[in-house]
Amino acid sequence: MIEPWYPVVFILVVLMGLAVIRLILGPTAADRAVAVDTVNTYTIAALVLLGIAFREIIFVDVAIVYAVLSYVSTIFIAKYIGGEM
Repeated sequence: MIEPWYPVVFILVVLMGLAVIRLILGPTAADRAVAVDTVNTYTIAALVLLGIAFREIIFVDVAIVYAVLSYVSTIFIAKYIGGEM
């Protein structure tokens, strides 16, 4: 039952690669912050898809924790860029 998920995972990996390129080439810190947030979002989506493909709930649990940590880190980065820290 894993075979139908291969194209979806491939598309996610390609999109992650594009976001990493934006992370490296981003001219401003805000562009880099958005790129990191995008990579985190794609990682969460990949974890949920792995949970569906392998029928394991642990992947979804890890994705939830990762999403919370990603949210907190994004808020911290935004405050740092905004000069409030």
